[in-house]
Amino acid sequence: METKAIITFFICIISIIIFGKIFIIPLKKIIKLLINSILGGILIYIINIIGANFNFHIGLNIITAIFTGVLGIPGVILLVIIKMIL
Repeated sequence: METKAIITFFICIISIIIFGKIFIIPLKKIIKLLINSILGGILIYIINIIGANFNFHIGLNIITAIFTGVLGIPGVILLVIIKMIL
C-alpha cells in the first residue's frame, strides 16, 4: 500500500510541475504587458505635463495604453513622433 501512495505522490508532484510550467509562461507575458502599460502611461503623463508648455498633448486612452503595453517605451517614442507628424 505504501508504494502505491509514494507513486501517487510523485505523479501528483510531476503533474503540478507540468501544469505550473504550462501556465507560468502566459502569466509572465501578462505581467510584462501590465508593467509596460503602467510605465508607458506614466511616461505619457510626464510628456503631457512637460508638453503643456508647448501646446503638445497625447491622449491617454485604451489604444495608447495597449500600444505602449505591447511596444513599451519605444511605443511612447513612436506615439510622440506620430503626434509631431500629424
